[in-house]
Amino acid sequence: MCGIIGIYGNPEAATLAYLGLYAQQHRGQEGAGIVTLDGATVHRHMGQGLVSDVYPDQSALNGLEGNVAIGHTRYSTTGGIDRKNVGPLLFNVEDQPVSIAHNGNLVNLAAKRRELQKQGAIFQTTTDTEIIIHLMARAKGARLVDRVATALEQVEGAFSLLILTPEGLIAARDPYGWRPFAIGKLKDTWVLASETCALDLIGAQELRDVQPGEVLLIDDQGLQTVHQLPQRTAKHCVFEYVYFSRPDSRIFGSNVDKLRRKIGKTLADEAPAPTADIVISVPDSSNTATLGYADRSGIRHEIGLIRNHYVGRSFIRPEQKLRDLTVKLKFSTVKGVLEGKEVVIVDDSIVRGTTMRTLARLLRQAGVKKVHVRITSPPIRFPCHFGLDFPTDKELVAAHRTKEEVQAYLGVDSLEYLSLEGLLASMDLPGDQFCSACFSGKYPIALEESNSKDRFEMEFQDSEVIPDPAL
Repeated sequence: MCGIIGIYGNPEAATLAYLGLYAQQHRGQEGAGIVTLDGATVHRHMGQGLVSDVYPDQSALNGLEGNVAIGHTRYSTTGGIDRKNVGPLLFNVEDQPVSIAHNGNLVNLAAKRRELQKQGAIFQTTTDTEIIIHLMARAKGARLVDRVATALEQVEGAFSLLILTPEGLIAARDPYGWRPFAIGKLKDTWVLASETCALDLIGAQELRDVQPGEVLLIDDQGLQTVHQLPQRTAKHCVFEYVYFSRPDSRIFGSNVDKLRRKIGKTLADEAPAPTADIVISVPDSSNTATLGYADRSGIRHEIGLIRNHYVGRSFIRPEQKLRDLTVKLKFSTVKGVLEGKEVVIVDDSIVRGTTMRTLARLLRQAGVKKVHVRITSPPIRFPCHFGLDFPTDKELVAAHRTKEEVQAYLGVDSLEYLSLEGLLASMDLPGDQFCSACFSGKYPIALEESNSKDRFEMEFQDSEVIPDPAL
């Protein structure tokens, strides 16, 4: 999961891209970058950290000239936490500058990477994104956009792509439509973004989504669909509605806030807590679902937890020790609201269990009599290989534990999850158009044996030649 933004046809393209990244900061916190095109000249500014770290003031944007820009805020699912992996990546293809920003995760990487290396490819990063560039460079076609389409026919997995070239701005989405990808317009300026909240911030009007399997080109003639990849049954990531996307965004044709409220109501029907005094949320991703739960259950909604908004999202922190510390920095309790109460705490999901276990202790310390946990998604028991950073089941608290064992681990008085049937029934689209593999284990496409995030770093380390100390 990353956030990407594309701007075409505006002299302030870099500034608009910066604002679009800021709106999508929740989609990735490891690094950010912007690449612009000014005639035949490209400019790039990127770095590790939050958008505000990489672009602390206007001077960081001053050198990014041109009326075309793409931006990327990174959340790693393939390739380690390294500056070289921060997008947008920049290459030369037959002496033409090409820059690429990618949201998603490819799954047929190892075989493709080995095949390309045998053909002489030298990889500069350990990301899956670079695979696309090497395939494009070897493809045939009169135009770069044709070569992009040929390259994408050889990869499997989730991808929403923005590719900046001298021909124009290319956008493409995988045939399953795993990740959201919106098209908007601000007067004569084209805007593409992972979420519509980025369009809203800069005042662009939402037009439509990049369709699953669509490869399009934006140039001075406007927007045109150039290729359509082989059709597949849609498999939108249902976790985007549960957690990732901002509630003010519209994704997969529906408002996130609306569906989260509906999910909360379904959860209240399935998992009531009749003896509870109040219901509270884990801010911010479960706020609107909690309103739905409180409305349907009739339990009074209160603000029992205060979030420090200067601390990032703990789930997408890359290292466990940082997640643990982040939870403690992130939340504080409102003791006057909580003391002596029996509390329902609604959260969107339990991945590793770190956040909820710490929150349960904080609630006990605030004088809560009983803690009832209600989760607006089913137990996450299986790895995700399509853009979420839990590629192995060893990281998932519910993978090898019963519900009762998870409850004991969290230290709470009751624990209930929303059923998968209830979650899918809450969607506006048919349930078979969503990927729910992290809950069900039913993956839409075949997977490689090893799909760990750092597998290419490991391969490099394993094959490293150790100098003989005698020499």
